[in-house]
This record gives sequence, structure tokens and C-alpha cells, in this order.
Amino acid sequence: MERYHFSIIIPTYEHPTGLVACLDSLTNLDYPRHLFEIIVVDDGSQTPPKDVVAPFCDELNLMLLTQPHVGSASARNAGAMKATGAFLAFTEDDCTPAPTWLKKFAIRLAESPDHMIAGRVINAPRGNMFTVISQLMMDAAYVYNGRRRKHHFVASNNLVVPADRFRTLGGFDTSFRLATSDREFCERWLQKGYQMTYAQEVVVEHAHALTFRDFLKRHFDDGRGALRFHSVRARRGWPRLSVDPKYYLHLFSYPFSHIHGTRAFLFEALLMLSYIAYAGGFLWEKIHRAMTDRQSSSGSSAILQ
Repeated sequence: MERYHFSIIIPTYEHPTGLVACLDSLTNLDYPRHLFEIIVVDDGSQTPPKDVVAPFCDELNLMLLTQPHVGSASARNAGAMKATGAFLAFTEDDCTPAPTWLKKFAIRLAESPDHMIAGRVINAPRGNMFTVISQLMMDAAYVYNGRRRKHHFVASNNLVVPADRFRTLGGFDTSFRLATSDREFCERWLQKGYQMTYAQEVVVEHAHALTFRDFLKRHFDDGRGALRFHSVRARRGWPRLSVDPKYYLHLFSYPFSHIHGTRAFLFEALLMLSYIAYAGGFLWEKIHRAMTDRQSSSGSSAILQ
């Protein structure tokens, strides 16, 4: 029997300061305390955040789980296994939900209780150009797909799903250790015939400042994860994804409608650089897999001889 309306699940790893800010924001939610629980899942931090979580236990229905360092997808699934809410609300340890976060999710769910619903993410370090361009790319995708009334992918740092449907699908695929577990989950959701909605009024702030190195690595890892994603799609017999030229025209024009002056050209250059890093990651993963398969095949031949 369901005990709560929402179960908020927060994976965390070596980020106690961010976790404090996240939990502090949840104490300010304009939503009845008895209708939501919070499950923090530590993904193998060197020092588990027991002391970080303890001060909030008197104010919130809060549980801390710990596991070895195996990735955020596994941490989210662990939280979902313990959750007793009808809906699972996912955020992260570098995010601070707005006070109206659950209230506005609840309004959307009253209209579409079977949908996956994703909210809007706002950058807290607004002066960090690498963070801003990464978020602009996500915003551009949401806007474009919203116009077409068909969303293909939403991020897992501001997301609600019905708990029963999440468990029916088996949760996030834990074999995706890079950055594609939420993309793969969205695809499984759609292949099942389920629907997703983007709710821009449901807001969290994302306080993750990227360096130039972080920026390149993130998009390089996205490229690596994309190869695995396409390989999994092919293995499952799902239709191939077609390239939509209109989307890329929209994406590369998007910075000019949101950033003024010469900074728009700088952001355009960063956008192009992100795709170069993405392509590099995709190619690196493809070569790495080919070499691994060749070594595996050579090893098998040697055994047979």
C-alpha cells in the first residue's frame, strides 16, 4: 500500500556541500510534509554523508542508503526499490528545487497521471559559459520537440514518473556508466507506448560550474555513450533514428535568439566544439570496441589451436 504521494530520490557522490543545499531547498517545499519522502542514495563516497543528512531527519521524512561506487543509474534504482510513493521524483545533489516543485508536478500529474513529466533546469552559475551552452543545448531540444508535440528525451535531474511504470520497465539500465542511462530509459518508455511531457513551470536550479576540460569531457563521454545507445537499439530491433536537419538548424540558431552581441558568436563556437568532442567520443568508443572484439577473437582462436 502506498504511503506517500511522492518519493524524492537523490543520488549523491562526493558532493556534501551540494547535498546540503539540495536538502535545505526541500525543507522549503510548499507541499504537505506527510505526502512526500526523501531517499538519498550515496554511490560509494569515501565518507558516506551520514553527518550531512542527520540534521534534516527531524524536519523531513528522510532515508539514507549506501552502495559501492557503481554509478548514478544504479543509485536511482536502489532508491526506487525502497520508495513507497505513487510517483518517483528524481533530482540530483547539485540541484535545488523551487518551493513550488512538487505542487506544480502534482498539478500536471492530475491531468496526465500516466506520463513521464520533466521540468525546466536553470543554471545557478549563470556566468559560466560552459554550463550555459550545455544547458542551452538541452533547452533547444525541449523547445523544438515541444513545437512538434513529441519529446524523445528528458533529463533525469528534474523528472517524475509513476512508480509502477518505472518498475515495470526495470528502472534505469545500469550498464550505461557514462551519460546515456536517462536517454536509454526514455527510449524504452516510448517504445512501450508511454508518453512524456515537458513542464517548463516546474523548476530546479542546477549549480554545476564546468571548466573547459569538464565541458569537453562531458560531450566526449556523451559521444561514447551514444555509440552504446545505438548499438543497444540495433540489438533490440528498434527502428533506426533518422537525422533531422531542421533540428540542427534550430539548435545552431538558438544561441542567437537568447544571447546578444559578440557573446552569441562565442557560444556558437562552443556549440560546434561540443559536437566535435561528441564525434570524437563516438569514434573513440567505436575504435575501442573494434580492438576489444579483435583481441577477444584472437584469444578464442589461440585457445582452439
